[in-house]
Amino acid sequence: MFELRKTFRFEAAHSLPNVPAGHKCARLHGHSFRAEVVVRGALDPKLQWVIDYADLKAVCQPWFDQLDHNHLNEIEGLDNPTSEVVCQWLWTRIAPRLPGLHAITVRETCTSACTYYGPTAFREVA
Repeated sequence: MFELRKTFRFEAAHSLPNVPAGHKCARLHGHSFRAEVVVRGALDPKLQWVIDYADLKAVCQPWFDQLDHNHLNEIEGLDNPTSEVVCQWLWTRIAPRLPGLHAITVRETCTSACTYYGPTAFREVA
């Protein structure tokens, strides 16, 4: 089993409307986002790779282009664009077109990141 990673970048502005009054993220601000798409799989016996990086990029790039240089709150489904919500938004668009998708990580800054493993990765223990 192999794990392939491809990094994408996008610049965008957002505000978080559901934070407490006075929270700095309630104000419009921007980030140089970095996102990583992770695919897991076995080697193709003939090609000796999991997936062609060009194919991976072809599936993902249109979604990152939609986010780039935009106000995230104005994009359908991103009314409250936390890192968690952006990860889920990307997952729902990429997963149907990318077999083996394992995780999506979104970094707002060099020290803050969120990783999403899909809707069925973890089950809540009662």
